[in-house]
Amino acid sequence: MLKNILLLSLLALSSLAQADTTLLNVSYDVTREFYKDYNPAFAKYWKQKTGETVSINQSHGGSSKQARAVSDGLEADVITMNQSNDIDLLNERGHLIPADWQKRLPNASAPTTSTTVFLVRKGNPKHIKDWSDLLNPGVAVIVPNPKTSGNGRYSYLAAWGSVVKNGGDEKKARDFVARLFKNVPVLDSGGRGATTTFAQRGIGDVLLTFENEVYLIEKELGGDQFEVIYPPISILAENPVALVDKVVDKRKTRALAQAYLEYLYSEEGQEIAARHHLRPRLASVAARHAADFHKIDLFTIDEVFGGWKQAQKVHFSDGGTFDQIYSK
Repeated sequence: MLKNILLLSLLALSSLAQADTTLLNVSYDVTREFYKDYNPAFAKYWKQKTGETVSINQSHGGSSKQARAVSDGLEADVITMNQSNDIDLLNERGHLIPADWQKRLPNASAPTTSTTVFLVRKGNPKHIKDWSDLLNPGVAVIVPNPKTSGNGRYSYLAAWGSVVKNGGDEKKARDFVARLFKNVPVLDSGGRGATTTFAQRGIGDVLLTFENEVYLIEKELGGDQFEVIYPPISILAENPVALVDKVVDKRKTRALAQAYLEYLYSEEGQEIAARHHLRPRLASVAARHAADFHKIDLFTIDEVFGGWKQAQKVHFSDGGTFDQIYSK
């Protein structure tokens, strides 16, 4: 009897130890491949540093949907998004993180960036070169739903900002985006769903998505089927990260979660990001990969929209500008 009790106790302790060396990273739709490479690199680093074996689980989906899942109780140790607004939600709904979470890591807690580009079919049969070409009759534009996808929000804001940066006023920008979305035949909930619609289902003439996603499509499906088009101007997409304080304190994984995020800024972490066509922030890595990233005029959310909170309120809240123009 005593032997059985001791055995059960050892199994319970083993289970607890295993729980303490497991992380859940809740991320957005198009980071699967990056974290598939990053996670084992970090696990190797952590093993060498501490002797501890760590297992990292991933969850992917539309960014806003993912953020709401965490705020509603999904116990993510870390959250890795493509916009700060989705991470702010964790403070606003449940105070899972502090309001100043962006001050805890360099570059406002965004270790990488990207931008919105166009993917067209080989030969570019619709002659799409700039944002204005997306409004041409007969051009079907594939973009994820801005209400549920950060990818979709960046595409929407990039189109709007392209008008403003070229001297247009708010009315011209609104009319432009309204006309663009009349050319959108379907709204997928996330970036990967939009990719499937365009690349595998063969729907649409142009896909608006992140730079790193278009190179993945070319790699997996063949460069002989598609072409990447860089518009003259687009948006800077920053990819912020945060540990979820209430979860890591409950699970006693704070040190591990913090190290996991800090390693994103390391030489190796930045190299892995660059290989997956995420723009690195570390100067030495950025210099080595300068030829891999097209030079493009990029504007920021703060510059054109007054920050993510304002952009969310005006454009993507219920009854906001997107609802108004899309319902019509």
